[in-house]
Amino acid sequence: MGRQKGASGSETWVKTAPEAISLLESGNVVSISLDHDLGLPENGSGYDVAKWIEEQAYHGNLPRLQWQLHSDNPVGVKNMRAALEQANKFWEQNELV
Repeated sequence: MGRQKGASGSETWVKTAPEAISLLESGNVVSISLDHDLGLPENGSGYDVAKWIEEQAYHGNLPRLQWQLHSDNPVGVKNMRAALEQANKFWEQNELV
């Protein structure tokens, strides 16, 4: 779900929202590619990750990430895009301060 800093071209794949959030908390992720539907309900969703990113961007706790979405769930894509576009706005605001 994400690419780590210093690991040129390498990717770390995770299968659950909690795993993705844990990886993001490490501070070593520079880009992320999210799918919405992650299987079992206990896995969470890509939207859970996108909302977490948005919240962290709002608080200035997460460096700007490059992101992309890859999901066959159009509603999920819409929701994830809205959260991540809002995160982009928060990152821009934090850069101006």
